[in-house]
Amino acid sequence: VDTRVGAVESRALPFSAAAVYRGDTEQALSDVRSALQNGHRVMLVTPAAGQAQRSVEVFAEHDIAARIDAISGVDPAPDVVHVVTGALQHGFSCDHLRLVVLTTDDLVGQRAVPREGRRLPSRRRKEIDPPELLPGDHVVHEQHGVGRYVAMAERTVAGATREYLVLEYAASKRGQPADRLFVPTDGLDQVTRYVGGEQPSLDRLGGSDWAKRKGRARRAVRQIAAELIKLYAARQATQGHAFGPDTPWQRELEEAFPYVETPDQAASIDEVKRDMERPVPMDRLICGDVGYGKTEIAVRAAFKAIQDGKQVIVLVPTTLLVQQHMATFAERFAQFPVTLRALSRFQTDREAAAVIDGLRAGSIDIVIGTHRLLQPEVKVAKLGLVIVDEEQRFGVEHKETLKHLRAAVDVLSMSATPIPRTLEMAITGIREMSTITTPPEERHPVLTFVGGYDDGQVTAAVRRELLREGQAFYIHNRVQSIDKAVRRLTKLVPDARITAAHGQMGEHRLEQVMVDFWDKKYDVLVCTTIVESGLDIANANTLIVERSDLLGLSQLHQLRGRVGRGSERAYAYFLYPPESPLTETAHERLVTIAQHSELGGGMAVAMKDLEIRGAGNLLGGEQSGHIADVGFDLYVRMVGEAVADYRGETPRDDAEMRIELPIDAHLPHDYVPSERLRLEMYKRLAAVRSDGEVAELADEILDRYGEPPPAVLSLLEVARLRVRAAAAGVSELNVAGNFVRFAPVDLPESGQLRLQRLYPKAVVKPSVRTILIPRPRTAAVAGSPLRDGPLLAWCRQVLDSVVDRIAAPVP
Repeated sequence: VDTRVGAVESRALPFSAAAVYRGDTEQALSDVRSALQNGHRVMLVTPAAGQAQRSVEVFAEHDIAARIDAISGVDPAPDVVHVVTGALQHGFSCDHLRLVVLTTDDLVGQRAVPREGRRLPSRRRKEIDPPELLPGDHVVHEQHGVGRYVAMAERTVAGATREYLVLEYAASKRGQPADRLFVPTDGLDQVTRYVGGEQPSLDRLGGSDWAKRKGRARRAVRQIAAELIKLYAARQATQGHAFGPDTPWQRELEEAFPYVETPDQAASIDEVKRDMERPVPMDRLICGDVGYGKTEIAVRAAFKAIQDGKQVIVLVPTTLLVQQHMATFAERFAQFPVTLRALSRFQTDREAAAVIDGLRAGSIDIVIGTHRLLQPEVKVAKLGLVIVDEEQRFGVEHKETLKHLRAAVDVLSMSATPIPRTLEMAITGIREMSTITTPPEERHPVLTFVGGYDDGQVTAAVRRELLREGQAFYIHNRVQSIDKAVRRLTKLVPDARITAAHGQMGEHRLEQVMVDFWDKKYDVLVCTTIVESGLDIANANTLIVERSDLLGLSQLHQLRGRVGRGSERAYAYFLYPPESPLTETAHERLVTIAQHSELGGGMAVAMKDLEIRGAGNLLGGEQSGHIADVGFDLYVRMVGEAVADYRGETPRDDAEMRIELPIDAHLPHDYVPSERLRLEMYKRLAAVRSDGEVAELADEILDRYGEPPPAVLSLLEVARLRVRAAAAGVSELNVAGNFVRFAPVDLPESGQLRLQRLYPKAVVKPSVRTILIPRPRTAAVAGSPLRDGPLLAWCRQVLDSVVDRIAAPVP
């Protein structure tokens, strides 16, 4: 039928697929050798010239003749391996033609992407998380304390329209309505969301409570800062090993990476290498959401250390993760002479002893293991780098052991449930930090469903996955009844191949189950949360969690990160027993996980976790009270200021900047319709500290929303004026009757004379550090007062010519 409507007739060719070696170089070489001995012609297709050259070297090391050929017109001879560069996904063999064609992918189990797609996009600068405020959320204003967000409101005063954040505070007298504070959007850098535990009580405007609590927290913060500085000083004083620059092999390894690096990933790799090349020991934390490519950074750092003759240990929290990293590292290092070993409960005692001896003798380059690596009998001869994966999963004792190591060797830690971004700015310099916020290409958010358990729905979810030949995880977190769960699922979906995995199985059985699931011998893996950390099975794209009400928030987020790691759309079902009521905390957790299903939601999840549990475990129990007092963001900012103070840097004084001038400066609703995006842009404008940053934002606004209307251009000019006023030390600029008021201003006598010469009717009030200058008009007689752009230009001129002539730009 098909051929009648024009289809081409199918033909069966006598070809069979080439074997996949997954990094097992010995086996691959032995198969190539026997193919040549049997008179077969062998070709190897590599994606890049560097890999072709390296492949010829590997063959030569094992006494196999090989040469590089151009792909066109090659007539393969039977006594030599022909290495060509080209694009072929998988190899094949044909006995009839006595021909074997292999690809790099068959040998090392990687898929290569075309090089031309690999340009590096520029890294976006310092993204500030848009403050997702909902009416009723608690916020902290740095000067006035804890209030409640009501709404964003547009107000027109004296003909000038601006947008304000309306905050509600406690009533000043009992029985009175609540006080309201209108915060202009250029003062948004003073406002942060309140994160820190239970419902806080609202402050009174003008009350002394807030100042007292802030003072208490500030004193406590100074202690932490002193401890952090001690640690930092000890590290700076230690001489570590300064690694050399990149070798050609390093570049070859990086070229063979089968994906395009994201801009953040590339920047993080550069930061890690820069740290390694300095004599001060590295201590860097890499924060990136699940599946954002942190492992590749570890691979490159480890290889750099090995190139310098040093040994590397990789610490991971679970045995399954040891297996997974072992496979990844073996795959990436397959073409290089690197000795790689694992150390976990999957190894026999004899194997473990051999690994420990090898580390002591210096014959093993890299060991991937669980906390067994931290035991006192493990001695490493030439330790150069320690990599800690999923750092948040290690206990206090383990961290102490690591602390002793840290003094002299480079340490690279990785974590997926990141510490909030603000903390990164605060403790910068104590512990360097890189964040990866860009998802890899072709990654889709996981579609998340939260609801009561229903047999029909589970059946449909598993069947949908089977139809697209995918695999599913089914999380049943009780070892005692896991077999019952397998039987129930088998009854629901009889044609699915189902197996179980949990931590109490024998080591070899568990390893076998995981390898079989990896090799697609099973469709559904019923397991406990043992799969939570770092497992990467690209073909598994459905996750069903049976009792999601009993799991913690970061666990739910980590589990969801097990699916959606390829280009297929993934589904996550978080179910709970429909008949029993949820606790309030469980309900909050499930609401959070459903809300933050976008890519990179780990940040938001970590913040929410902090809110639900309180921040007690962040820096030790005794600090949690102060965090609850002032809110997490402000607390962290205080730590940053105290650290800078101890280091002798003058922390910048963020006095509240108030510019109240008759200027139409706002983002019109028809230009940026979404309140969240307007809030984000206002927040970023309030945080600018230089004209360059304003110019960058102006470009971004033009790029995202089109040609800006006059009100937006005025908004950008106000931001520039704020930068200039801050440089001049002026924090208030407003219209007072027929005058424009500048404060605080301390003019020397020469400055006062200059002011009188330029503006004869100006008034200087030294006691309150204020100057008043008559408001300019469009004409000396019958002119109207200046406003909008011309008034901004005039204010800037006053700052340049009178208030702050030193910092004024040279024309």
